[in-house]
Amino acid sequence: MTIEWRYTIHPGLGVLSLAGFLGQEAVGRFHGAVGWALARGTGPVVLDLTGLRGWSAGGRTAVSEAALRLAAEGRGLELAAVPPSGPQFADGILVGEGRLVIAVHGDLSAALAAHRDPGVEEREWRSDAWPGNG
Repeated sequence: MTIEWRYTIHPGLGVLSLAGFLGQEAVGRFHGAVGWALARGTGPVVLDLTGLRGWSAGGRTAVSEAALRLAAEGRGLELAAVPPSGPQFADGILVGEGRLVIAVHGDLSAALAAHRDPGVEEREWRSDAWPGNG
């Protein structure tokens, strides 16, 4: 089992949405999606986990690695809609021996509300099997 992803850019913000299960076998694909986000956006990346059925310890480690990778490029990572099967966070999580804090939002709407500039064009890319692709 793997993941599907969709990346949408907003001015100064990117949203990387995942669907499926983020297990060890999906880590390479996830890192590729993060690379796509780095190459095509600016500002923080909101990792939208609304469509994620769950994640393994290896998947959570990959998210931490992505946060450090984005930080090295001067960009942040935020989580939205952490799956019920994952750990629950109140305000944020520490990554990289406490060097980095990842903000956690209850859902994607809350994450966008924290950043949104209304009326500005958005663009989107997705993997071929993203749910809803005809």
